[in-house]
Amino acid sequence: MERKLAVILAGDVAGYSRLVAANEEDALATLSVYGATISDLVNEHGGRIFGSAGDSVVAEFPSAVQGVRAAVAIQRALNRRNADLPPDRRMEFRLGLNLGDVVVSGDNLLGDGVNVAARLQEVALPSGICISGALREHIEGKLDFPLIPMGDRTLKNIPRPVSVHRVHWGGEDPLETGVLAGPLRLPDKPSIAVLPFVNMSDDPEQEFFADGLTEDIITALSLYRWFFVIAQNSSFAYKGRAVDVKQIGRDLGVRYLVEGSVRRAGSRVRVTGQLIEAESGVHLWAQRYDREIADIFAIQDELTQNVVGAIEPEILIGESRRALLRTTDNLDAYESHMRGTWLHNAQDTAEHFIEAIAWHRRAIELAPDLARAHMMLARSLYARCFHGFSDDVDRDSTELRAAAERSVALDPRDPYSHYAMCLGHFVGQNAPAAVEEAQQAIDTNPNFALAHMALGWARIFTGHFAEAYDPLHMALRLSPHDPLTYLILDRLALSHYHLGNYEEAIHYSERGLPLRRAYFNRVVLLASLGQLDRHDEARRLIPEILANVPADLEHYWKILTPYVAPAHYDHFVDGLRKAGLPSLNSQREHC
Repeated sequence: MERKLAVILAGDVAGYSRLVAANEEDALATLSVYGATISDLVNEHGGRIFGSAGDSVVAEFPSAVQGVRAAVAIQRALNRRNADLPPDRRMEFRLGLNLGDVVVSGDNLLGDGVNVAARLQEVALPSGICISGALREHIEGKLDFPLIPMGDRTLKNIPRPVSVHRVHWGGEDPLETGVLAGPLRLPDKPSIAVLPFVNMSDDPEQEFFADGLTEDIITALSLYRWFFVIAQNSSFAYKGRAVDVKQIGRDLGVRYLVEGSVRRAGSRVRVTGQLIEAESGVHLWAQRYDREIADIFAIQDELTQNVVGAIEPEILIGESRRALLRTTDNLDAYESHMRGTWLHNAQDTAEHFIEAIAWHRRAIELAPDLARAHMMLARSLYARCFHGFSDDVDRDSTELRAAAERSVALDPRDPYSHYAMCLGHFVGQNAPAAVEEAQQAIDTNPNFALAHMALGWARIFTGHFAEAYDPLHMALRLSPHDPLTYLILDRLALSHYHLGNYEEAIHYSERGLPLRRAYFNRVVLLASLGQLDRHDEARRLIPEILANVPADLEHYWKILTPYVAPAHYDHFVDGLRKAGLPSLNSQREHC
């Protein structure tokens, strides 16, 4: 017999028979989605599933650390997804892990090591994780998850007592990290921000190239699940500013910073990068790359892996199967994509979006299979509609849905493609599908601030108002200085509005309005004032709203309020009526 030492994970669904008896089709559909999530996370952490039947799953891992990390990632992902389901339909897995000797039988594993894991799973509570004492010895001091001793247990058909420990996998409450007030607390995992790389080229036109390289490095780092990576929008708040690294670390609530420069001359490019410990200012790692411009993607990957390896090598080894973004060999298409993205991020005027859309279309013409070009086209078209610049929202909505669908088809592992598809479902009046796309984006990239914001937004329109808080708070933590902060605060206001917390809704609206006085966040404030009969304040706000009515108001209003339940839409409109806002037709007459 061939034997080996392995980490075994065993799991099953608590109360599965009850779920199937209550609604067989729903239970099987949920199990299919959750099973795919579990499979992806097992693979991402270097494991493999070698047994599954009905509601059960059995997997092996070559690393004790990665096995427990995978179990925690599974419970966190399923917990996030369960929030979108009614309490009686939520599917909770129990997980048990053991390190032991197993017998190899083809692709299957047998023996005592597997049996102990299966019995530990039976000890675990719904959504719980139990591990053996043997496994604990190998992860002691290597992980941040608290381990709670449960004593020696006599397990069914196991001839000896087994030491059992429960893994406390719950993450930090994003609200408790300081996102709404006070200093930001450091996360419970390595935290990092990538500052905008400096354009050292003689040509200032190459600014887009330096920014694009920075954004790609941020994206690559954020795909490492056990890092906490600040979003690009907040990192770029420091572009062109001379700020002490210690202050930046405090502002963003991170332990590490990456900074660098780019010099491009003809077909050559020089990239420098360095890793800094924010609190001390000490440089931990530095590297210079002199390559052909065609090697830009290799430079990005090497720089990213060097940064990860300098902070926590085990993460680099364990998550080597992370999703990689698909690029193109057509550098003209890649540059067009970066120019379009650069203009999109400016977000200043209608002209910015016209130019950005033109560059996205050019990138697609040059490289029709470049998923990220289709994704950015969808995002820019949506942004043009959202900011009220579109003169034909239906036309732009149709094109953005097609572009989003194409991006997902070309690269289903790209979280940005799923985010674009989420926006496509918003304009298509399909909020439940938007929830699923946002969930898929976060499954792939838990550091994706925009996806957390989109999930909170989508939950509002599906009627899960209280459940919208956590993803919206997480978006704020991942991007503390985001230009879209006004929108996140507006969604928090809308959540409170629908729960009848009108004073709280006004509080969040008034925090967001100084950041940007957009049409929609003003009407959320107005609806809240209307519900509280604060007519004097409402009357002062209405002329400002009517002076900023979007071009295609009727279709704009439709894509911005994709409520599933008509009663929720009626509740929102009721506040506006009480405040005295004219009907849509009357608003158009004021344009």
